[in-house]
Amino acid sequence: MYLPGLSTRSFRHGHGIHPVIRFTAFLVVLALAVISGGLALVLASTWLACLAAVLSLLTLRGIWELQQTRHSLARNYPLIWGVRYLFESIRPQIRQYIIESDTEGLPFDREQRSLVYQRAKNTVDVVPFGTERDVGAQGFEWINASIQPAPKFSEPLRIAVGGADCTQPYSASVFNISAMSFGSLSAQAIRALNLGARLGGFAHDTGEGGLSPYHLEHGGDIIWEFGTGYFGCRTPDGKFDPARFRDRAAHPQVRMIEIKLSQGAKPGHGGVLPGRKVTPEIAEIRGVFPGVDCLSPAQHSAFDSPSSMMDFIAELRELSLGKPIGFKLCIGHRWEFLGLCKAMLATGIYPDFIVIDGKEGGTGAAPAEFSDHVGTPRREGLVFAVNALRGCGIRDRLAVGVSGKIISGFDVAVAMAMGANWCNSARGFMFALGCLQSQKCHTNLCPVGVATQDRSRQRGLVVDDKARRVANFHRHTVNALADIVAAAGLRHPNELSPQRVHRRVGQVETATLAQAYQWLADRQLIDGGASGQWDTDWRRASAGSFAPGTL
Repeated sequence: MYLPGLSTRSFRHGHGIHPVIRFTAFLVVLALAVISGGLALVLASTWLACLAAVLSLLTLRGIWELQQTRHSLARNYPLIWGVRYLFESIRPQIRQYIIESDTEGLPFDREQRSLVYQRAKNTVDVVPFGTERDVGAQGFEWINASIQPAPKFSEPLRIAVGGADCTQPYSASVFNISAMSFGSLSAQAIRALNLGARLGGFAHDTGEGGLSPYHLEHGGDIIWEFGTGYFGCRTPDGKFDPARFRDRAAHPQVRMIEIKLSQGAKPGHGGVLPGRKVTPEIAEIRGVFPGVDCLSPAQHSAFDSPSSMMDFIAELRELSLGKPIGFKLCIGHRWEFLGLCKAMLATGIYPDFIVIDGKEGGTGAAPAEFSDHVGTPRREGLVFAVNALRGCGIRDRLAVGVSGKIISGFDVAVAMAMGANWCNSARGFMFALGCLQSQKCHTNLCPVGVATQDRSRQRGLVVDDKARRVANFHRHTVNALADIVAAAGLRHPNELSPQRVHRRVGQVETATLAQAYQWLADRQLIDGGASGQWDTDWRRASAGSFAPGTL
């Protein structure tokens, strides 16, 4: 039986509990223990003595939970956290008859979250009794296995990032932490992510909120991202400051630098950090005012055309002494990206990498309309970008990363089959930190200390424990990717192609991704062989302006 409107989301929204409530249960138990113990002594009542003993034991349990380091909820909500796990224990029965299946929750269903939790905790991540996915449903995808699987790739799966003009190339993992700012995430979360990145040998993207001391505390590799607010490299009036950039970029932990043009959650809108989360510390790091909504502009002031953006990339590469420079965007107007491609050809300046962010990505605060309806989804954006680069004959000049709702080895395999060199994950690593998908990220009321500046809530997140979980999740996910590649009879993920991924497109019809999407040949755009919408967008694109040209 399924009741529309009654879902786990309605229960999850109850996690944003006022800080005072955290210790209420504990204090009540303590008071009752004292009162009952006193009454037992005065009245010599056996049942009161038993009650006092039970309450005293609960009190001791509450004290222990406050001190333990394994469970964030228990540290923040001693005793009362058990109510949630009571419902969790009977949830399969409730869900089966009343609410939803393991594969119906959004934005990530329970099966996906459980996969991350299990891998992060180093517990079993296999499933019994077959898949719960509807393999007959339209859109279901799979990769065929080989009768003769290949030997599993034993070396770390990495990709070299850095073009001909880059003097400090970086060997990046095929799976990294996507952009999440300090401010959106807590100091404890940033510490745990960066320590996990160091333990696992992968990269940690700072997000556009600036390079904080917490990013540098544990020595993990950093991808320093800045956006239109130029946080960490801005002048007092919010413009780009070359001197401050040079100083920050010189830090040995900074391995790559990423210009954020737009993000999947709110492309074309600029960044938003609610004032309640702009502490004096965050304000100092970003160069803004505490307690005031931190709004980054919708567009950059350091450049105003595709060609001037290439000049800016060259300037950043020089200021950083040859570190890889790239940009991230959620694909919007196709002619704008094609204008960037034309600018690369015209100037001879190429970024070292491009990250395509899908509109389904989004850990930050965003207007609902933007999250739901603005921007290109990850797959369509990635296919377009790879085609555009290939059609211009420059695909081999730079690396392509992709982000947006990627958490499993299969997700990574499909993205690499579609042309990505590596993948980033944000919410996957948040789950590894203990995120419950309570969707309180924008309220400062995160119950497990991941997305809050409330120090009492952050207390529940123990850095050493969660860092190991971050590293575990990465290791198991990359290992799953290697298993899939070997099962397909391939020796390395770079052998994956659109022909390898199959999709059900009808009741009985199937197609590979090579058939499902249009793919351009090398140099097809510049040689004049494109037709239809590709030809129209190519003729509208200009290296000198982001505005569309007339046909």
